[in-house]
Amino acid sequence: MKTFLIEREIPGASQLTADDLTAIAQKSNAVVDSLGVPYTWHHSYVAGDKVYCVHSAPSADEIREHARRGGFPADLVVEVADTFGPTTADA
Repeated sequence: MKTFLIEREIPGASQLTADDLTAIAQKSNAVVDSLGVPYTWHHSYVAGDKVYCVHSAPSADEIREHARRGGFPADLVVEVADTFGPTTADA
């Protein structure tokens, strides 16, 4: 599976409550279960008026279908080419 970064423009995202985030997660999980393809939602970050999500799926088409079925925006969907972090400097 490929890993994707999804940017979602959601005005007031940083003001979403714990109950709001729970409802969004429940909807997302239900959609993932209904897709019928390998699909993993890893985690999401809320920052300002945006939510950034990391998902794995066979292609960007499944990412967009997840967004469509869930009623979530998917303003930007990009495949992650690589990852690195502090320990990369040790290589």
